[in-house]
Amino acid sequence: MRLLLTRPQDDARPLAESLHALGHDTVLEPLLQVTWHDGVALDLAGVQAVLLTSANGARALARRTAERALPVLAVGDRTAQAAESAGFTAVDSADGDVTTLADLVRRRLRPDDGAVLHVCAGAVAGDLAGDLTAAGFEVRRAVLYDTRPADRFSPAGRQALADGALDGVLLYSPRTAVTFVDLVQAERLDNCCRRLTMFALSPAVAEAAADLPWGATRIAARPRQDALLALLRDDDGAER
Repeated sequence: MRLLLTRPQDDARPLAESLHALGHDTVLEPLLQVTWHDGVALDLAGVQAVLLTSANGARALARRTAERALPVLAVGDRTAQAAESAGFTAVDSADGDVTTLADLVRRRLRPDDGAVLHVCAGAVAGDLAGDLTAAGFEVRRAVLYDTRPADRFSPAGRQALADGALDGVLLYSPRTAVTFVDLVQAERLDNCCRRLTMFALSPAVAEAAADLPWGATRIAARPRQDALLALLRDDDGAER
């Protein structure tokens, strides 16, 4: 299959390598651009653990502190791997979404042992802070980066869509899905989607892109990259 990858550049490159190893061709079309908020070192006094809800959060955290031994609780394996690659030594994965991350925090930590620091972008999905505050935790929020949606497709991405040179589109977040829908509709490429399969990381992602006339929609059994790639293996060679 030939697939459009909509992830930010740092995540799209290793994903493309994984897909190439599975025999797929890719077109990189990052729909979110990451901007880092550099500054002084983070104040981690009184913090018992850091919560990460994206791989970009791990990268942002590494830019703002030399501390690597503080416990890190990550939303999923990909985020945990990004934290470990950045040198953090006490990393645990919730292997899911913000709800399972909140569950992991409640199981592993106690409110009396200190605050938890959520490293995130300005816009966040879910209500992690609300869930944990209700459980008695002090939740601090550190906005260390932002993501800006693309305002147009790249020439290569637009041509691949318009020419029918794609089999599917991988969508990892509701925000990316909304951006894809907005650009497709703005450039009047809606009919191109009739030939495409949407591969969505979660039901929320699929819902965010549901306004387009997809040829087929496939949703990962769990909000994990390996579950998303399993959809591709299942669909490999299928007639569309």
